[in-house]
Amino acid sequence: MAQDREPDDWRSDRVGAAAAGTNPTVLCRLTTGWAVIGDTQHLPGYCVLIHDGDADQLTELPRPERVAFMADMVVLGEAVERACRAADPAFLRINYEVLGNTWGHLHGHIHARYAWEPEQLRVGPVHLYGAERFAPEHALSARHDGLRATITAAVTEILAEG
Repeated sequence: MAQDREPDDWRSDRVGAAAAGTNPTVLCRLTTGWAVIGDTQHLPGYCVLIHDGDADQLTELPRPERVAFMADMVVLGEAVERACRAADPAFLRINYEVLGNTWGHLHGHIHARYAWEPEQLRVGPVHLYGAERFAPEHALSARHDGLRATITAAVTEILAEG
């Protein structure tokens, strides 16, 4: 049962914890899944859309649900863009990735990219940063609460715009 979970238990079942209200990274529920802020904020604004189902990859979904998942990614990406552009004048763009190489559950990564990144890393995929992305100083914490709130508010605004 959800109330019996240990504080870090949510990491072993991120979807179940989101549904139970015990995943602390959840920003909001979208049509096809959960918008969450990344456990690491190496690049501030990093978010993930986690599909609320059992699919491992996009092609396991019926086409209309694939399109809906990608539409949710675009909404989350636009929200991250609005929040990061307002927070940092060095904001450049959003990168979207659907990989599934490590976690066998459909999810999409939303990466904010910045002018202050070293050029050789800024022009490539985020994974080129290696283990640096997961250094303790980049861990999600209370100092990211303002950014979380701004992203969540932006999702709400975008959905209201239709």
